[in-house]
Amino acid sequence: MVIDMDIIRRAEEKDIDSCINLLKQVCSVHAKIRPDLFKDGMTKYDSNDLKGIFKNDDRPVFVFESDKKVLGYIFCEIIIYNSIVNPKCIKTLYIDDLCVDENSRGKHIGKKLYEYVLEYAKSINCYNVTLNVWEGNDNARKFYEACGMSVQKTYMEKIL
Repeated sequence: MVIDMDIIRRAEEKDIDSCINLLKQVCSVHAKIRPDLFKDGMTKYDSNDLKGIFKNDDRPVFVFESDKKVLGYIFCEIIIYNSIVNPKCIKTLYIDDLCVDENSRGKHIGKKLYEYVLEYAKSINCYNVTLNVWEGNDNARKFYEACGMSVQKTYMEKIL
């Protein structure tokens, strides 16, 4: 059960160690699915990367904190698409990563982070919210579908 001391806020430098731990958990999931691309125990960002990202308003990161402990995060990126084909400028909030600590899953923390970001995206006049899910990460796909997301496009590969 989630306690009333729960808050969602922008990530700060004090959250780096917690976010590194969560990034390792994400990499572990991906390494099981795609060991050719991911190495267990690694992270896609290091401490120095996070210091810069946390200060960048175009790449907001929000954390879910309960009793002063970070139990989840959501990394975002604001992308503006301008195209000759489509003259309409599209402002997108891209979810780069969402993770809930493996010991805190099932408490709707991920859903709260996702819903928070939807409201944030609306408040900054985004047209849509997008993300990528690795093929084989069935739990993530089911989670996002349950949140109302649908497939926009499929990114395919041929391993050589």
